[in-house]
Amino acid sequence: MLHHRWQEAAEYMVFYPQKLEGSEIEYRQNRELIWRISIELLHHMPNSKLEDYNNIHERMKHLGVKIYLKVSLEQSFHLMLCGQIEEAKQLLAIGESWRYGKESASQHQTAKLIQAYRSLLDYVIWCDKKFTLDDTDDDSVTYQDMHSYFRQASVHLKEIFKNPGVWDPFIVSYVEMLEFYDDHEEALKILNDYAYDDTFPPNPNAHVFLYQYLKRRGASDKKLTKVLKVKQLNWKDILSETVEPRKDWWPALHFTSFHAAQDSKENPELMKLKAPVAKIFCPGK
Repeated sequence: MLHHRWQEAAEYMVFYPQKLEGSEIEYRQNRELIWRISIELLHHMPNSKLEDYNNIHERMKHLGVKIYLKVSLEQSFHLMLCGQIEEAKQLLAIGESWRYGKESASQHQTAKLIQAYRSLLDYVIWCDKKFTLDDTDDDSVTYQDMHSYFRQASVHLKEIFKNPGVWDPFIVSYVEMLEFYDDHEEALKILNDYAYDDTFPPNPNAHVFLYQYLKRRGASDKKLTKVLKVKQLNWKDILSETVEPRKDWWPALHFTSFHAAQDSKENPELMKLKAPVAKIFCPGK
């Protein structure tokens, strides 16, 4: 695979699961490896079909209950990329209701992501129906039909936003729908909570979204400036969280004198972007 010899790798891969079938323990330990390699090979095979992806995903879901939710989520991503929005939503709905034994912390997190992406697909369908209503005379789509997808997305997203995390695309989508229905009080509350709730990780985008919303609503310069000042202060927290865990290995991989010389010749713009970061990683050098 490293040498892009995909066909040869696929021929070996056919025998790998068979080799492990004699040992149940070893097979279970390697199931995620089998799944990810198989999917990666399909990405690079010229005649791969959606059915091939679905076959692998379904097989892996039934072979490994511990990765059932993770496989379901990634299978839905592939369906989305293929334009199968309704099918992806249905798959996520099944995953959302799936239960097996005691739920681990990682399974709980994946379950929340499944719920979030199912709501995001409600938003995507809402957008399609809104476009159809705006630009065509199609009588099969009604305002009420469109509104039902908003209600579904709204109920689940409100629950999702109670969990601290970085929910950028979900926040933006929800605010867009709220603005469409002129529910500016709820939109402002969501954005304020996302920007200022201390239980959420530092996120400069949260302040950008709030600033953009206030600007659209014609807020005063004083209000806009206040949001920008908080955003500026929030950067110190972001940098410390980003830099500290990487100080031991990022400079050697990305910020050597060799990289600087190479970037100056091949990509001066990149060198300009890396220069202030290099000062943080390597002060005094």
